[in-house]
Amino acid sequence: MKKKYSHKKQKSSKKQYAPDPVKAKKHLGQHFLKDEEVAERIGDTLTLNGYENVLEIGPGTGVLTKYILQKGKNVIAADLDTESIEYLNQSFALDHPSISTKNFQVVEVDFLKMNLEKLFNGEPFAITGNFPYNISSQIVFKAIENKELVPEFTGMFQKEVAQRICEKEGSKTYGILSVLTQAYFDAEYLFTVPPSVFNPPPKVDSGVLRLIRKADFSLPVEEKLLFRVVKTAFQQRRKTLRNSLKSFDLSPQLKEDSIFGQRPEQLSVDQFLELTQKIQHDAVSD
Repeated sequence: MKKKYSHKKQKSSKKQYAPDPVKAKKHLGQHFLKDEEVAERIGDTLTLNGYENVLEIGPGTGVLTKYILQKGKNVIAADLDTESIEYLNQSFALDHPSISTKNFQVVEVDFLKMNLEKLFNGEPFAITGNFPYNISSQIVFKAIENKELVPEFTGMFQKEVAQRICEKEGSKTYGILSVLTQAYFDAEYLFTVPPSVFNPPPKVDSGVLRLIRKADFSLPVEEKLLFRVVKTAFQQRRKTLRNSLKSFDLSPQLKEDSIFGQRPEQLSVDQFLELTQKIQHDAVSD
């Protein structure tokens, strides 16, 4: 049975905080999760369906890592912090002797520069983690670029970013990230996490989400054109599409279509696909 998550802030019953074995570094955007119950809940966002491998981004002190390892999958943890890498390689297993690290590997690498096709020898994998806020959107876009390999994506973002990813049309926060993510994934906002469960505490709430790749994630349009249409439209989101998409040099006949009288935030993902189809056909016709 699928777990239900509350969007309300909840008090943890396991707030037994110990000093962090790794110092959080501001230039890396680190805020180490220190609440065991929240870590376990994030670990449980993984459905484990359709993959045997998991990539954790930004493991930090390993508080989430141990709950991922309990799932019995192959786990690679990627981090840029040499102190974190050293801890996870040398002391993590000693601190958690009941957890098997047989199928666990720690790599010092920038996720945004990783070749994901070689990560698990071309096998599919889930992505999860307590993501650095300063590169969270870039992490999502890289997952989208590698969607053939990523059937599932879960984890923690700044709350407003997590909400934006999962938002539907008609909202002021609905935008580029919403449309392009939901073109390929079913997005679900799961629960909110308060600043108090981090060290150091961030100035904002965090939000945990889950993205599950659609059974059919192929698109009826050229992907590059869809990205261009969506990004161009939202760059002038207060204007109608007829005005914001002038750079596409559309035919007078197409510009009379009623869809061009709407603003981008009014269009659903399916309608953006329809819009892109119309533009693509218009260009072919010319």
